[in-house]
Amino acid sequence: MKIGVPTEIKVHENRVALTPAGADRLVDAGHEVFLQAGAGAGSGQDDAAYTDAGATILPDADAVFGEADLILKVKEPLPEEWPRIRRGQVVFTYLHLAADRELTEALMETGAQCFAYETLEHGGGLPLLTPMSEVAGRMAIQEGARYLEKPQGGLGILLGGVPGVTRARVLVLGGGVVGVNAARMACGLGADVTIMDVNLDRLRYLDEVMPRNCRTVYSTPLTIREHLVHADLVVGAVLIPGAAAPKLIRRADLSLMKKGSVIVDVAVDQGGCVETCKPTTHADPVYEVDGVVHYGVANMPGAVPRTSTMALTNATLEWTLTLAELGPGRSIRENRPLATAANVIEGKITYPGVAEAFALECVAPETAAEGLE
Repeated sequence: MKIGVPTEIKVHENRVALTPAGADRLVDAGHEVFLQAGAGAGSGQDDAAYTDAGATILPDADAVFGEADLILKVKEPLPEEWPRIRRGQVVFTYLHLAADRELTEALMETGAQCFAYETLEHGGGLPLLTPMSEVAGRMAIQEGARYLEKPQGGLGILLGGVPGVTRARVLVLGGGVVGVNAARMACGLGADVTIMDVNLDRLRYLDEVMPRNCRTVYSTPLTIREHLVHADLVVGAVLIPGAAAPKLIRRADLSLMKKGSVIVDVAVDQGGCVETCKPTTHADPVYEVDGVVHYGVANMPGAVPRTSTMALTNATLEWTLTLAELGPGRSIRENRPLATAANVIEGKITYPGVAEAFALECVAPETAAEGLE
């Protein structure tokens, strides 16, 4: 199969969907790899490394989309990329469709076969979402600590405090991969951390394995509001796979928070779990609502592209190999995890969470893929 890797065009998105090592594996398996010139530069990978691995460098995105049967990306296709996607082409990337009706409908119009990293289920988890969730969870504390600084509009508080001075209080909403990584980073910096979830078994587990400066609390609207009063930094880390995130913090709740406190909503690419949070970019990451600093960058791992690109390829490569080997139809019929990754097939929504978000019809991926090779 011909596999194309275009340059990511989202603002300050420096990741690339494939490392030279990944290209080498795909070429060795008999596939052709086409890379847009300079696509790996932001991640520290030059074109020569890809040509040494057997990839072909093409001058622009039009050439890559025009040549490839399978497009590998990191982030969702942006409007200027939609016309480049053709009927029957396979797109494999993070899509987060439940937060973007316009993108969903645009991909349905293309007739392309769209597979989402974030909904691929295997072994009881989401293996292609996990590495970026690990990065984002850790970055949430880095960025939150930065914006707690007074010159950045924050309270002017050091996350870990110093002897004789109260440490910062960090509230983490969600005990999944993002939440645990955020909590561990905050604990390591010496903060007073509370992690909330609705899964009691998960809370019992976290109570056993997390550091002593992390407590677990069962999440309800009331307990969230009670903890917002004291929180200096709040991390939104809630995930419902493939579906819009629930709103756990409402506009009225901000009045409970300290002026200069910070919210980092990692769930923003799924619509956010904070009502007042909206997607921002690395170029302009924060804004203020009712005295509370909001950080809503939807591609946080793009700020550390060397780490993120390698972690992403490590996770996606085996599934890319399978998708390229079997093609979209056989992948859906013969590989259950790739069937769960199918979001839009032959112009039809095939993932329940996306259909529910927009009250649209959902078709089983196997049904939509009938007749596809």
